Amino acid sequence: MGGNDQTIPATPAPAPASGSGLHGDVLDGLGTLITSGVLPTGAVLRGEQMERRFGVSRSVIREAIRVLESMGLVTSRRRVGVTVAPRTAWNLFDPHVIRWRLAGADRDALLRSLGDLRRGVEPVAAALAAGNATPAQCGVLTGAVMRMAVHGRAGELRDYLQADILFHRTLLEASGNEMLRALTDVVTEVLRGRTQHGLMPRLPEGAAIRRHADVAEAVQSGDAEAAERAMRDIVDEATTAMLTEAQPLPGPSPQQHRRQAGAG
Repeated sequence: MGGNDQTIPATPAPAPASGSGLHGDVLDGLGTLITSGVLPTGAVLRGEQMERRFGVSRSVIREAIRVLESMGLVTSRRRVGVTVAPRTAWNLFDPHVIRWRLAGADRDALLRSLGDLRRGVEPVAAALAAGNATPAQCGVLTGAVMRMAVHGRAGELRDYLQADILFHRTLLEASGNEMLRALTDVVTEVLRGRTQHGLMPRLPEGAAIRRHADVAEAVQSGDAEAAERAMRDIVDEATTAMLTEAQPLPGPSPQQHRRQAGAG
C-alpha cells in the first residue's frame, strides 16, 4: 500500500441511516468516518478493502463513492483511487454531511455555526413571510403550533419534532425567497439532530411554543418587525439550549481510532 492508504476501522461510529439497504449502510459508514476525521484528509480508500469491510459488492461501493464525491467528501482519480478531500471542499449544507457531523466530536462547533446561520436566515424569513405568506401558509403555521403544544405536553417528542419541522419549513417557504427556501433541509436537519442526539428537554418548554405562536400571529397580521423579533428569540433559545444540553461524546479520538485500526 502507498503512504496515504488508510485502514478502515472495523467498527465505524454509528450514524442515522441515510437510506434503506446496503447502499445506505455503506454511505453512512464511510460518511461518518470521514466527517469525524477517523479517515483523514488525503487517505486513500481501496475498493477491495471497502468491499471486505462492509461485505458488499463493488457496485454498492461505487454507488456510495459516487454520492460521497457529489458531496465533495472524496475525489476519485485514475491511478490514485478514492481520496478523502479536505473539509474546504465539502458541501457543508448537505443534510447528510450535517447529520454525520452532528454525530461527531465537533458537534459543539457545528451547533454554533448552524446557530449563526439560522440567526442570519430565519428572522429575515419571518419578516418576509409577514408580507408574503398566503392564507393557507398562515393556517399551516398556526396548525403546526397547535400540534406542537399538544405533543409537547404529552412528551411525544417524535410527533413534536414533525410539527416543529413543518413550522420552520413553511416559514421559509412563505418568505417568498427562493434562496431562503433552499435552506429548508439544513434547518430540518438541525431540528432532527436536536431530538436524535438528546438535546431536547423531555417536555418541550411552554415558552418556546409560545414564541412559535408569536411568530405565526405576527406573520398572519403582517407585522414584520414582531415576526423577526420572535423568530430571533426562538433561534437564540434553541442554540443556547442545544449547547447547554450537549455532552462530550464517549469513545476514542480519531487519532486513537487510527491507532486501533492500524455527529426549534
